[in-house]
Amino acid sequence: MIKLSLAVPCFNEQDNVKAFYDMVNSVFADKGFEYEFVFVNDGSRDDTFLRLKEIYELHEHHVTVVGFSRNFGKDAAVYAALKHCKGQLVSVIDADLQQRPEVVLEMMDYLDKNPDCDCVAAYQEKRREGGFMTFCKSSFYKLVNKVSDTEFYPDASDFRTFRQNMAKAVLDMTEYHRFSKGIFSWVGFDTHYIPYTAEERNAGETKWSFKKLMRYAVDGMISFTTAPLKIPFAAGGFITAAGLVWLIVLVVMAAINGFDDNIRFAMIISVILDMGGIQLMALGIIGEYLSRMYIQGKNRPIYIEKCCLEDNEASSDSRENSDE
Repeated sequence: MIKLSLAVPCFNEQDNVKAFYDMVNSVFADKGFEYEFVFVNDGSRDDTFLRLKEIYELHEHHVTVVGFSRNFGKDAAVYAALKHCKGQLVSVIDADLQQRPEVVLEMMDYLDKNPDCDCVAAYQEKRREGGFMTFCKSSFYKLVNKVSDTEFYPDASDFRTFRQNMAKAVLDMTEYHRFSKGIFSWVGFDTHYIPYTAEERNAGETKWSFKKLMRYAVDGMISFTTAPLKIPFAAGGFITAAGLVWLIVLVVMAAINGFDDNIRFAMIISVILDMGGIQLMALGIIGEYLSRMYIQGKNRPIYIEKCCLEDNEASSDSRENSDE
């Protein structure tokens, strides 16, 4: 019986996957439980898949390698990994060794001692990033928690270990635009949060540029709140009220002093520009939601699996158990 499945999304990690594999085996040695690796190659442009294939060919009895036809993103890779995980517990962990397997053992220990708890998630107590990035991320969590019905734990990452019942609930969320942090929160389940310190990358560079992080934050906002749709209504109401007050002021001033044509013309142009800007903003927000409905309506797959390397015997046993 496999106790733990490690779900490992990989994108351009050719210099990390073997080191990650060796470190996990070193840390888990003699711990007395069976575990497996489920690597997902998310359309890497380097030799990540070849390195994973080498690992599989040497240790296929507890290694599964899923290869995407192209890059579909980390959230899709996590989803694909969960579909192949057979363990009683599932741990989502990156391959760059910033998230250490020792923390996974700590998570497992907590779940063993607390059977009513479904998930243990890690959050960064101290970030290694600069002040600006830390401020942006902190502001995102504060904002999204104010406008969303789903509560986001500040600085919580995808690095977490949870039971199979929670994994199945996440798999039931088949939306195309995935925001894993929000999905993990939305499905509920009792979650315990523990602090951890992210280590330096073993090799390579981070895949998360400021632009990608901003886009990811926008995805999270749009996926888990309809608040942006309400912004144009509120702004329109405010401007309408302000315009009415200003109209009354203009009428009073015209009755007392008269109006200069130049000032009147400038004010009319200003009002037209303000209203046009609000209309464009409203159309942009509505368009974003409609585009997501359009893509979701196509019912496209979350990812396309190009190949899958797994232990056929273990896979067959898993299917038999699930049929029972």
